[in-house]
Amino acid sequence: MGKIQQKEITEFIVSHREEFQNRLLSEAVEVAAKINDILQSGNIDLLKNAEKMVAFVVEGKDSELISFAEQEGIAWAEHALTLTLKLEWVHAIRRTVWYYLFEYDQLNTHGLSISDYRSMIYEMEKQINDGIDKFLNTFFISYSSYKDELISAQRKMVEHLSVPIIPISPHIAVLPLIGMIDVYRMDTIEEKILTDISNLKIRTLIMDLSGITDMGIEVIHHFQRVLSGISLMGCEAVITGLRAELVRKMIHLDVSFDEYASTNGTLQQTLNEYFSTASV
Repeated sequence: MGKIQQKEITEFIVSHREEFQNRLLSEAVEVAAKINDILQSGNIDLLKNAEKMVAFVVEGKDSELISFAEQEGIAWAEHALTLTLKLEWVHAIRRTVWYYLFEYDQLNTHGLSISDYRSMIYEMEKQINDGIDKFLNTFFISYSSYKDELISAQRKMVEHLSVPIIPISPHIAVLPLIGMIDVYRMDTIEEKILTDISNLKIRTLIMDLSGITDMGIEVIHHFQRVLSGISLMGCEAVITGLRAELVRKMIHLDVSFDEYASTNGTLQQTLNEYFSTASV
């Protein structure tokens, strides 16, 4: 399609805006029932956005189309709108656009030879379908990326809450660890420990492992590196509550925490020692 014809088609659709919107809503029954809810909850004007998308597709404005699809993906993900609704809506837009292209064709393409007419239809079909598919692909990537980032941020927040460093004096803090520790959680523990040692001016960090059920080999080695980092920051690490199962695994791996940390039987024993020393 030439630039002039592209503009004419866009203007033709805009001049029939009300009929276009009514037909679009009749093609997307599920979306039509929720269009006002989507506008109110997410401030997303589906009809206005459909017209904008159609203009970008028909006029071959790929960069604007991709940018718009990225914005749409984020908006739909941010307001938890379903992909099923989006698919129904975009397919309804595709069918409605083709209906109005046919109407435009009936009014404006008389006198063309059969070969020119076929060439025009082929070119038009390719541009419209490629444009809409490009919009969908970009939308889905943007939607998924935003969701993944949101899930990652939420998981990180939960993991940070599961690493509660509790100050018990101006320079002593306790970190009780509970449950399974995988590589991802170990990364969070490392980040939280080193950050809080710096921010809270911790000189002694007591880590209670009595609630740890197991550690994988890679996690044990990572924990060693964390203890080394604690030492490098001028902080003393004290480990309490090592379970027999974990100690046996460390023995078989020929791994020890002695180089970077002291160990005690229980958290209560350690706290008694520190506070009895402080009171002397």
